[in-house]
This record gives sequence, structure tokens and C-alpha cells, in this order.
Amino acid sequence: MNLIEKAKEQITALLQSAYAAAAADGSLPAGAELTGAVEIPKDVRNGDYAASHAMAAAKALHAAPRQIAQALTDHMDLSGSWFDSVEIAGPGFLNFRLGRAWYADVLRTVVEEGADYGRSDALSGQKIMVEFVSANPTGPMHMGNARGGVLGDALARVLHCAGADVWREFYVNDAGNQIEKFASSIDARYRQAILGEDAVEFPEDGYHGEDIIDLARSFRAKEGDGWLDKPVQERHAAMAAYGLSVNLPKMKSDLERYHIHYDEWFYESSLHNSGFVADTVAELTRRGHTYEKDGAVWLATSRIMGDKLLAQGKKPEEIEKLGLKDDVLRRANGFYTYFAADIAYHRNKLEVRGFDKAINIWGADHHGHVARLKAALDALGLDGEHRLDIVLMQLVKLLRDGEVVRMSKRTGKAISLSDLLDEIPVDAARWFFNSKAESQMDFDLGLAVRQDSENPVYYVQYAHARICTMLANLAAEGLSVPAPAQADTALLTDDTERALIKQLSALPEEIRIAARDYNPARIGAYCTDLAGCFHRFYAACRIKGEAEELARARLLLADCTRAVLENALGILGVSAPDKM
Repeated sequence: MNLIEKAKEQITALLQSAYAAAAADGSLPAGAELTGAVEIPKDVRNGDYAASHAMAAAKALHAAPRQIAQALTDHMDLSGSWFDSVEIAGPGFLNFRLGRAWYADVLRTVVEEGADYGRSDALSGQKIMVEFVSANPTGPMHMGNARGGVLGDALARVLHCAGADVWREFYVNDAGNQIEKFASSIDARYRQAILGEDAVEFPEDGYHGEDIIDLARSFRAKEGDGWLDKPVQERHAAMAAYGLSVNLPKMKSDLERYHIHYDEWFYESSLHNSGFVADTVAELTRRGHTYEKDGAVWLATSRIMGDKLLAQGKKPEEIEKLGLKDDVLRRANGFYTYFAADIAYHRNKLEVRGFDKAINIWGADHHGHVARLKAALDALGLDGEHRLDIVLMQLVKLLRDGEVVRMSKRTGKAISLSDLLDEIPVDAARWFFNSKAESQMDFDLGLAVRQDSENPVYYVQYAHARICTMLANLAAEGLSVPAPAQADTALLTDDTERALIKQLSALPEEIRIAARDYNPARIGAYCTDLAGCFHRFYAACRIKGEAEELARARLLLADCTRAVLENALGILGVSAPDKM
């Protein structure tokens, strides 16, 4: 249950009842619609919630806001509500103060909902795919993939907690030019190993990494030198298949190690082999959105996007300045482009598999691809503008002692995801990469392994472990956590106690907003704030040695904090240790 939303709803209901009573005795004109916002003010010393309804109704009621506020206050009945008082402030705000019942209900709800606390049905009935990482299987996964993995997985978890039916997918680019380049690179290294480096020219646009040399060497060890004289096409097909058979299992194992699990690894080749790419281009042609030029089939992207912008109110001269261009779908040689396959893949998501929403986590370098892909889906009648959402993430800079790090200590090569996880804990990697996608991030390797309060993941996990240790020690002394009905929560009146309970109440709201904004970084910030609230409570409020009723109430509060920390960390895929 979202007790913040429920409190806002209750305030709205109280205001509506007060207006009805004021209108009935003539204190305010009848027949107006009382609307306004209910917010949590930044400074809660004057109240826990502030309502703007009196100011919003001034014009309709032909009265000053403070006069309206006074009439509403005079006719308001708070009995049976979560609020103890309502006061007028400033130009006409109505400030509500929470009473003991609300604080008690927060703790009761945390206990009753247990592992489900924070979840909601806000997105119930929505079938959402989150596609993320989707790294080319031609080499090791890099830091961008590491960040995208966390952002995608954490977002999927947040959406699931908000009630959506979530599907995680990795799109395997196992067709097209990059696979031919991959195969020709392995082939060149294979032939160089047999004939000598000077005897075989390496492709100018080939992949130069050490991993390609390793693949060629292992292919030769497995198959011998017999492939040297086979036709190029056959040789490349075999080497591409071999390279993928090595790289894909390594990708899967690295991502599993990273606590990332996919519902499906979807292969681009399946779209070509089934004829779905060709069918998608044919469908665009049938709808009148393609043309032929120089033997190739083109998508009229500029016209589709231009018409869309015109409908949105853009002027023709403004659109012309954008320099919109058309896209090749099928080359003159008969091969379909990557863009054609990408359109087909997203058509498969939305039309064939029926996802209500497709969300992709992409690097910022794909920015120019977003509008074109949405336009193509619009052209297919799939409402790409609203059913396809792209989260663009910025680059990652690795630092150690303030210096940029590019090479792995262990391998001497560019740092891959595997190298990173050899150096720092998975929990730390997941925590630090769960930052705002649109911000370039500096990843401090030294900070990630520190075991002190400067390391935010350690700070939060330590709060959980501290509670677990305290509960175990007190249980050994005969003081166990009471049920909410057996605890006098009215005794929890210290500022640190109430601040902690308010923070506990915020998790469902944070999940709702994180899901709405595609921003799971909010949950990490929430965990840090919750840990801080607990540490302040722990420093100010003793449990052991206090009067039994107060000790039991504080024990319940501590245990609720433990449970909520565990739930919130679980959303991030970060562990909640019992000991540290």
C-alpha cells in the first residue's frame, strides 16, 4: 500500500467534505469544483502535507484564498482520519499534520505486506519488454554494456514492482556486416598463424583485438590446418559459427555472474531466416512508404518524419533545416540493411508478440537512430512514438586514485565486464552503475572496494547488517520483535523515530515514480536516505535498557527498517547481508 498516496487522497476527501459543509451553510458559494495539489513540503516543520486548494479555488469562489482556507478549516472534521490538525499558512496553503494512527499504520503495513511491501498494481495489465545490453557478440563486453546491464535489469525490476508483466531480452546481432567482419578477422588470423603474418593481409576494417587471435588459435587447435584451402564463404561461415559458439556462452556466464537473467536471447538471424525482414519491407512498400533508386529499396524516412512534424505544428522551413534523410532498407546486391532488420525486430515485439511497450537501453551514440526507428514503426501503424521508449545512457569513465583507468591489471587489455567483476564485488558494480542514465558517470574503483561510510553501498548494507546483529543479540537476551498489535507505537515520538517511519512509508511512492520516469537510480538514493535515517535513530534512541514498552516499539521500528532495506536493495539486485 502506498501510504503517501493514501494520505493525499484522504486530504482531498477531507477538503471535499469541508467544502460541501461550508457550501451548505452559505460560508462558501456552492456549485464550484474544488481542485488543487497535495504535496509534501520541503520544510515539514509547519506540516507534513500542504494543500493548495484554497488558492486554486479563489477565482471560481470569488473569494480571497485565505478566506476560503478559513472556511474549509472551520468546517473540517479530522476525527477518524490520519491527521491531528490543519493550519492556514502563507497565501492560503492548508498544512496538515499527521497523527499517531498514520505512523502506526505504516509499521503495520510493512509487517503485513512483508516481501511485497513497496509493490503496487499501478502498471497492472501492461506487458512490457525491456531490451538491454544487446552487445555485438564479436568481442568482450565493455563498460557501456556493464552500465546498460544494470540500468536495464534495475528498470525491469522496478516495472515489475509497479505491477507490469515484464520481459527481459538480449538481441543477438548474429547477422549482417559485423558478423562477416568478425569471420574475416578470425580467418585472417587463422591463415596468418599457418602461413605467417606477412603472407596474409589483415582486413583494413577488421577486429584487431587479442580475443580474435585467441579465437583463431583455438579454432586451429580444434580443426587443424585443413580449412586453409576451403572456399572463402564456407570458411567464413564456419569461423563465424565457431566464434559465436565461444563468445555467446561467455557473455551469458558473465551476465549471470552479474545477477542478470534474460527471458530470451533473440537472434537477428531468425528474422532473416524466417523471411520476416523481407516481409516487413514488403509491408512498408504496400503502405506506400518505400521507393526504388539505383537498384536499392529506400524508406521515405524524411517524408514520414516531415509529415509527423508538420502535424505537430512545425513549419516547413524549420523541418528543412533538420536535414532529414531517407534510409536504405535493401541494398542493390539484395542484402537487407541493419536498419531493415531493426524495424522488423521491433515490429516483432509490438505486432507479433504483442508487447504494449518496448523499452530499449541504448548508448547515447544511438541518439540519431531513435526518431528514425519510431517513424518506421509509425509507418507500419504500430504507434512507435508511444509504444517504443528509448533510454539513452552516457559514457562511463573508470577512475583509480583520480586517474583514468583503461587497462586491466590482470590481463593488460582494455577492461571488460569480466575484468571489472574480478576486481570489485558484484554488489558494488550494480550499485554504482545504477545512476541517472543521462549523466556521464565517473566510476571510482577505489571507492567501490572501501569498507567504510564513504562507500555508499557499504553504508547501506552496514545498516542492514547492524540491525540484524542487534536483533539477534536482543533475542538472545529474551527481547524479541513484537507484532504491531502488541507494540505501543504511540510511544515513538522522537524526531528521529518519526523521520524514520516517514522514510519507510516512501518506498512505494519511490517505486511508482522510478517506474514512471524509467529512473531506478531513485531506489539507490532512497536506500541511502533510509540508512541515514536509521543510523540517526540508532544514535539517538536506545533499545536495550529502556522501559519494556518503549523498547518493544523501537524494536518493531528497527525490524521494519531491516525489512524495507532488504526489499529496496533487492530491487537493485544488491544483497542485504546479515553480517559485515
